[in-house]
Amino acid sequence: MNEPCKPFQSSPPGQSDLPDQGGGPVSHPRDVSTLLDHPPLHSLLPILYQAWSDGILTPDQLGDLNRRLRETGDSEAANRLAPWLDPERPPSPVALAALRAAVRTTPGDDLPGEKPYPPATQVMEELTGIPVGEAARALHQPVSDSLDEERLPSSLPPADPGRLARYLDGPHASLRRQILDLLQEPDYQLPLDLEMPEYRERVLKVLRRLAGLGLGARAYPQEFGGGGSVAEALTVFETLAFGDLSVLVKFGVQFGLFGGSILQLGTRHHHEKYLGPVGRLALPGCYAMTERDHGSNVRELETVARFLPENDAFELHTPHPGAWKDWIGNAALHGQLAVVFAQLHVGGESHGVHALLVPIRSEEGAPCPGVTIQDCGRKVGLNGVDNGRLAFHRVQVPRENLLDRFAQVTPQGEYQSPIPGEGRRFFTMLGTLVTGRISIGAASVSVAKTALTVAIRYGEGRRQFGPAGEREIPILDYLGHQRLLLPLLAETYGLHFALRELIQRYAREMERDEPDLREIETRAAGLKAVASWHALAAVQAAREGLGGRGYLEANRLGPLRADADIFTTFEGANPVLLQLVARGLLSDFRAGMGDLRPWGIIRHLTVRAGTSLSERNPVVSRRKDSEHLRDPDFHAGIFRYREDRLLVSVARRLRGRVEEGMDSFQAMNECQDHLMTLATAHVERITVEALRDGATRAPTPGLSEALSRLAELYALSRLESHAAWHLEAGTMEDGKSQAIRTEVNALCGEVREHALLLVDGFGIPDGVLMAPDGVRDGG
Repeated sequence: MNEPCKPFQSSPPGQSDLPDQGGGPVSHPRDVSTLLDHPPLHSLLPILYQAWSDGILTPDQLGDLNRRLRETGDSEAANRLAPWLDPERPPSPVALAALRAAVRTTPGDDLPGEKPYPPATQVMEELTGIPVGEAARALHQPVSDSLDEERLPSSLPPADPGRLARYLDGPHASLRRQILDLLQEPDYQLPLDLEMPEYRERVLKVLRRLAGLGLGARAYPQEFGGGGSVAEALTVFETLAFGDLSVLVKFGVQFGLFGGSILQLGTRHHHEKYLGPVGRLALPGCYAMTERDHGSNVRELETVARFLPENDAFELHTPHPGAWKDWIGNAALHGQLAVVFAQLHVGGESHGVHALLVPIRSEEGAPCPGVTIQDCGRKVGLNGVDNGRLAFHRVQVPRENLLDRFAQVTPQGEYQSPIPGEGRRFFTMLGTLVTGRISIGAASVSVAKTALTVAIRYGEGRRQFGPAGEREIPILDYLGHQRLLLPLLAETYGLHFALRELIQRYAREMERDEPDLREIETRAAGLKAVASWHALAAVQAAREGLGGRGYLEANRLGPLRADADIFTTFEGANPVLLQLVARGLLSDFRAGMGDLRPWGIIRHLTVRAGTSLSERNPVVSRRKDSEHLRDPDFHAGIFRYREDRLLVSVARRLRGRVEEGMDSFQAMNECQDHLMTLATAHVERITVEALRDGATRAPTPGLSEALSRLAELYALSRLESHAAWHLEAGTMEDGKSQAIRTEVNALCGEVREHALLLVDGFGIPDGVLMAPDGVRDGG
């Protein structure tokens, strides 16, 4: 194998290191002046230097170069170059330095010379692969020391980040800014060096202050000391997610899960007794649903609550270790009262899962009689939250401790419920979880905003490499870096608008006497799943985008990734939630169609998909012009069509299996991948529509146009990721797939011009980002 030449070999001891010496005795003088005295060689001098400096030529290639130079007919040029092309005697560092100096001091208009280049230069360029002009610029033109760069003028009007922040903040801007101001104070910032016991106490201290400001009770009715606003409560949670996530999660457990379940599952006497102390954090509590053996299968929980008429009380019992309540926030250290989900047994009959209030710890911190508490210990993240395990050994609580909004037990032991069916009653009760899922979805978007703000600011300021002879360029100018971050930025904006729309719908619905949450539950489950996965993808991309800086704990990306990881699991594991979404879509599908006969399918698709069916038209599938690919109507149609086609095809698959006698559970299991793909397609379609609507409503000029580019990037980047599916479905042909890839590249370049505006528009203060020197200001 040929070895490459060694570019910086020193002269052997005793040898001269003058410019005309190349590491040993030579038969020809190695003097730069011999090259400069022959004008046809001027244009190849930069290549000659670059070839030796970078060590790119092997001995065989040097021999070939010598031979080709003699074949040009310019024997004088070949003779003068021969000493500089000897593989056995490479130029010394001194000789190379003299060559570099000669190139730099030669008048610029003599280098690289007029085209066509002399034959010797053409041969040198061809065999080395080094362009003449690029080599000359690298050596001849000085590199600017300035990091200030005049960027090309944008094709869009200028926009103000403050104006964008006000638009994104929405109707609760002052509340968001109040919390962001708090998060900049030292007590609220993420500690990097506390042991777990001190960290837990610090988080509790922060929670007490938040409770004192009335922020924990925003969702509770005003008559019980709250703010009476579900939207404000969700705003508080979403904004706290820019800070320490241990504070966020403990806040959510205390005021959302614990207090929220008392509000949603209890009745007035529970509200009067408990909501005030819960909101003030005078009564710390837990939400004890999950069991070790059952996880997401809440309906099969094994903790039992048996009514004892003689005592007018319920007796709670954990039958075996697999029924321990596990991963219960606030349980290990601070919780005094728990909302415990258990199988309710009355008069020897089981009525399914219900919730009861159970004291677990005294004010002094001792476990209550019959209650066993274990600390889960250190976790991958969120070590400011005291997760624990709970077991109950025949613990009795008064009958009034049953949260009885949906079911009551009389003193005589008669079970009563306005909802006759156990299954419907169970799912009605679990509908109260929708607040938590919306909260985690919104918090996940805040995590993504934090990570991408750090990464994009860094990418704007960090300079590396660049054109020969010119200053280094920001790494955000590289297409690969744009591809890494900007589609994620577009998705973050899409999820922002989708979740804001969901929050508004949910808040309006909760003001009604009989809220209908079916569609909201489906949408909340899907957005929570997609947003939490997206948050982790954004944090990982940001970590990689910062290179070594991304591994510093101080810039928050490592702790953020560890803390947010659990978002994919609690409030429902994501794969389970996506199946819930698919089931909801199938229920709507069945209601809209009545059956799955061919004419019913055609009628359903015609009504639901509308013009999206035109995407199957071969002319449309082959269209690849930019105007068409960026058309919002094209995006709306093709995303709707994909969702509808997946819905119809999975319905057919399920129907066929069931008609063949397969158990419905097995049929669902065999189609599980199809169901999850359907659910994801549904969320993507919602997100495309929400981002487009958000862009349309944004102020113009400037903001609406910039957000429209984001909407186009999100839609086309998702289409690019699903290209194989569309090729199989016939909605896209090869040329269109390639054109979409090209358009995504172009949009990355366009969005890049506004990347700083778009992350600054999130309005996250530097004091919250906690970036290290050089990252906060993008340097």
